[in-house]
Amino acid sequence: MENIRIIFMGTPKFGVPILKALIDNYHLVGVITQPDKSFNISPIKKLALEFNLPLFQPEDITKEEGLIKDLNPDLIITCAYGQFISKNILDYPKFGCLNVHASLLPKLRGGAPIHRAIINGYHKTGVTIMKTILKMDAGDIISQIETEIKEDDTVGTLHDRLSLLGRDLLIKTLPKIIKGEVKYLKQDHSLATYAPILTKNDEKIDFNKNKREIINLIRGLNPYPGAYALLDNKVYKIWKARMGENGFMNYLNGEIIKIYDDGLGVKVGNGEIIIEEIQVEGKKRLAVKDFLNGLQNKETLIGKVFQ
Repeated sequence: MENIRIIFMGTPKFGVPILKALIDNYHLVGVITQPDKSFNISPIKKLALEFNLPLFQPEDITKEEGLIKDLNPDLIITCAYGQFISKNILDYPKFGCLNVHASLLPKLRGGAPIHRAIINGYHKTGVTIMKTILKMDAGDIISQIETEIKEDDTVGTLHDRLSLLGRDLLIKTLPKIIKGEVKYLKQDHSLATYAPILTKNDEKIDFNKNKREIINLIRGLNPYPGAYALLDNKVYKIWKARMGENGFMNYLNGEIIKIYDDGLGVKVGNGEIIIEEIQVEGKKRLAVKDFLNGLQNKETLIGKVFQ
């Protein structure tokens, strides 16, 4: 089985453990990743270079049918590659093309399933290995594994856990694919939900929402790209917060109503959140306790309103 010819297509950090496991267990005839952005190279490119693997970075993979035929893969594996693939390429390998996707499909199809799982308040998520087709994340399911989303999970911790689960699931599933022992399960498209790529507007905190929604947003954007609000015409990234008290109906949503030893109490739709970690525009990320210690008169914050 280790002699089958595999092409791996991926770009971000999520695919690194998966590619490393393929390097250790199978024959990689090519790694395809997105073109470099400025001077930044993708984590997948770094790993491919480290192991001297044949590396390709086409601007448009749909125009590279000749390259795929030259590499002559038995199987193509994609993982957060970032480009749509043509039918001719999908149909070329003997064992087809499969994708490792970070959700329990048909839930959270799209480019930001890990962020959206936390932001949307899901209690569980997982990884799906599916057959890649022309429609986004809609192919038949080959295998799945789930994990609980913990109260203290951020998109960073959940990302890393799912990446390892995806690696293990793929390595467990591949022999069954090669032996023709898998059963393909059609997705129930009526149950599909979507996880579109985040926009700047998605990252802005709406203090009219309830405590849980706001804290989920903060967790779901930590450590990247970060939830933010405006105060005194400056951008404040808010990295961590906890539940506060209910009530405070006589205050404006977004208003700083109390200063704690380790946080800022802010009025939201159904009470208070307590901001524990913050970053002022142009400065480093700080625990709120340290942020407050750097102010000459922290009491002047009372009554100011985050927008």
